[in-house]
Amino acid sequence: MARHLITSAIPYINGIKHLGNLVGSQLPADLYARYQRGRGHEVMFLCATDEHGTPAEIAAAKAGKPVAEYCAEMHDVQAEIAKGFRLSFDHFGRSSSAQNHKLTQHFAGVLAERGFIREVTEMQMYSPTDGRYLPDRYIEGTCPNCGFPDARGDQCDNCTKQLDPVDLINPRSAISGATDLEMRETKHLYLCQSQLQDKIAAWIDSKTDWPVLTTSIAKKWLTDGDGLQDRGITRDLDWGIPVKKGDADWPGMEGKVFYVWFDAPIEYIASAQEWVDAGKGVDWERWWRTDKGADDVTYTQFMGKDNVPFHTLTFPATILGSGEPWKLVDYIKSFNYLNYDGGQFSTSRGRGVFMDQALSILPADYWRWWLLSHAPETSDSEFTWDNFQMSVNKDLADVLGNFVSRVTKFCRSKFGEVIPEGGTWGARENALIAELTQRLQAYEGFMDAMEVRKASSELRAIWVAGNEYLQSAGPWTTIKTDTETAAMQTRLGLNLIRLYAVLSAPFIPDASATMLAAMKTADDQWPTDITGFLTALPAGHAFEVPEVLFGKITDEQREDWQVRFAGTR
Repeated sequence: MARHLITSAIPYINGIKHLGNLVGSQLPADLYARYQRGRGHEVMFLCATDEHGTPAEIAAAKAGKPVAEYCAEMHDVQAEIAKGFRLSFDHFGRSSSAQNHKLTQHFAGVLAERGFIREVTEMQMYSPTDGRYLPDRYIEGTCPNCGFPDARGDQCDNCTKQLDPVDLINPRSAISGATDLEMRETKHLYLCQSQLQDKIAAWIDSKTDWPVLTTSIAKKWLTDGDGLQDRGITRDLDWGIPVKKGDADWPGMEGKVFYVWFDAPIEYIASAQEWVDAGKGVDWERWWRTDKGADDVTYTQFMGKDNVPFHTLTFPATILGSGEPWKLVDYIKSFNYLNYDGGQFSTSRGRGVFMDQALSILPADYWRWWLLSHAPETSDSEFTWDNFQMSVNKDLADVLGNFVSRVTKFCRSKFGEVIPEGGTWGARENALIAELTQRLQAYEGFMDAMEVRKASSELRAIWVAGNEYLQSAGPWTTIKTDTETAAMQTRLGLNLIRLYAVLSAPFIPDASATMLAAMKTADDQWPTDITGFLTALPAGHAFEVPEVLFGKITDEQREDWQVRFAGTR
């Protein structure tokens, strides 16, 4: 039994996320976690809300609530939506937790002792209108690299280039929109990433199996210009983790907090501590410390491409610079962007489908299937209602749902609600077994490699194989002249439903549970031998005909949703 530590990029607390956020991190991470559990491996799947920094302060101010109260409420909202999408986190933590406060301050102290933090007196933008310094995310403007008009002071979401506020063209306050910004002197801490460049570069070079998207972004930052630059890790904010060296005060840093991108990845570790303190498990260190047993853990991270620089550079610099035996990530699965119907998702314009809205119109499995089968792995992808309707209707309703309905209803009408006995396999059945054996091996290979779209395509082909067998065998015709053979064909079809339930569980867990319940079995062990698996439910075993597994999306529904979620242009 292998051990898998899986983390998803932690979502910002400022509001409900759209489908692009979901498919770029949490959903494929859940797919992989469910698959590894299904194979019998031990899994720790962690996520959290990212609650510090300017996004939290701005969102709380707009909501008219104290920031701590706002974050607590939004954590509960995001946790509930995650449950709605069946995201199977072992723990969904909070970066504002006491555990993350202590651990972040610990890392800062250790890094300072080892000479990897320096104090810098610098000029920073100050807004007389707002009466405060403006940390990077409080400043917006035009990206000097690509011309994107809404770049932030730390990063351009369009081209992923890391920025400093002074780089922006026509900078403005994200709070008030004021443009009368001026530079004033202040003092901050910098993580000396430049001193760790060679070590980080060698570590990234050793990851020859990583996706090109991941390594290309990381290497770009290592080789562009003068290479990896030192990065500020403190901010002039009220909300955040106070700057300390472990438990000790940090002279000159009074009133400052750690930069959100310094403390947020540390929350991955802290969430495991929260998991223990919440009474959900024991011994978090065996997952995170290589001197406590984590050396045999495979650690995989899932994220959108905009998060790659911090996970390949800044967080590894924190871990490596500490000199302590923390577990480094083994594999980073990154994703491109999901766009919406000819443009981008937009909260401000109400454009696109957000996670709560999606669940209000259709069950989670519909969304899970479409998003994963269209995951933006090699390039950006686009959600359109036409494609969504077609995929749901053809894949889920016509292929999988139709198979389950035809087999169970035919058996009930001809043999009753028990698996019939009689007949033996012939050439047609042996050919099906051979195809399924080959396809199962391919499916497992794609899932192990985290090639999400290829895995979904192979799973669909496994569903199709059953339909083609059923159509070719035609038990509804066979029964007219050969009841024994018709019984055998039907028995095989019912066992196929259980096979589909087990193999489909990582993608569509609710439908999987419905199929298992219909077959009146809780046995969801992963198949190791197709022949044995398809004879496991014996003659005489009871079953029931389930409700329609997937209803088709009508043209009227599609047209209504297209209008409802179009937003303002």
